[in-house]
Amino acid sequence: MLKFITTRVLLSFLTLLIILAVVTLIPNVAPGDPARRIAGPTASFERLAAVRESLGLDDSIPEQLATSFTSLFTADFGTTFNDSSVTVSELIRAALWNSSKLVLLSLLLMLPLSILGGVVAAYKKDSLLDRIIVNVGVALSSVPDFVGGVLFLALFAVPFSFFRVTAAAPEGSGIFTQARFLLLPALTVTMVYFGYIARVTRASTISALESDFARTAFMKGMSTRTVFTKHVLRNSLLPTVAVVGTQLGFMFGGLVGLELIFNYPGLGRLILTAVVDADYPILRGGVVTVAIIYMVATLAADLVIAWMNPRARLALTE
Repeated sequence: MLKFITTRVLLSFLTLLIILAVVTLIPNVAPGDPARRIAGPTASFERLAAVRESLGLDDSIPEQLATSFTSLFTADFGTTFNDSSVTVSELIRAALWNSSKLVLLSLLLMLPLSILGGVVAAYKKDSLLDRIIVNVGVALSSVPDFVGGVLFLALFAVPFSFFRVTAAAPEGSGIFTQARFLLLPALTVTMVYFGYIARVTRASTISALESDFARTAFMKGMSTRTVFTKHVLRNSLLPTVAVVGTQLGFMFGGLVGLELIFNYPGLGRLILTAVVDADYPILRGGVVTVAIIYMVATLAADLVIAWMNPRARLALTE
């Protein structure tokens, strides 16, 4: 197990260094001049030179890479291009906290519904209920998240005052008030992922039900509930854990459309704004943060799978 974790951490760190190097080199190959954006179109050459020097844009590529790699260990990505009094770390912490709340509420809604739908569809295989769950899930999964967000706004936020058109709760709001503001975007995420996770759970549950250990349990006279809780679910949820682990990175950094529609200052929106403004320190810090989340989530998913599956745990300890 220790060897597996060490190998995964080293490979993840190498991948992270490659991502950081690519993001660092973007200003050197991207069109446009960040200094011109900051200083303004009428700035003199002297002013542009001063801005470039203050931003470190005149440093050589090895110097830029060295600075970026150092920032990875110190978690100090410098200040933003547009406001030298604001550090990138402050912006990322605030956006990451906002994204964490949205992802947590989405998981609390999405996982129970999706897993229950997949298990019921597997138990009622080839029945009308099974076809309804599968087909509805496929239809919902085909709707982009930003389209679903607009539909939820029109169907719920406009006619019902309980729902809010924005996901950003007022400062100092309690947990239930924040959940109320985040409910519509969380429901949108649930809608998008329901079909995908439910189908994965359904397929793995059917495979577990048709396995030898499940047949043996039924032949021993165990009730359906006992077979499901003690034998089937533990094995059928393994692919679901893997899917959720690989999707967490996207949920933190890829829900840009939802964050724009609901005016929510999440991590994806922060990265998009950095791209539009050519604010490369924010872009570098945001991309690295999402990459770390993805790597930690996939490693955690592998460890959970190993804990749930004795055969996988045995393979990791060899």
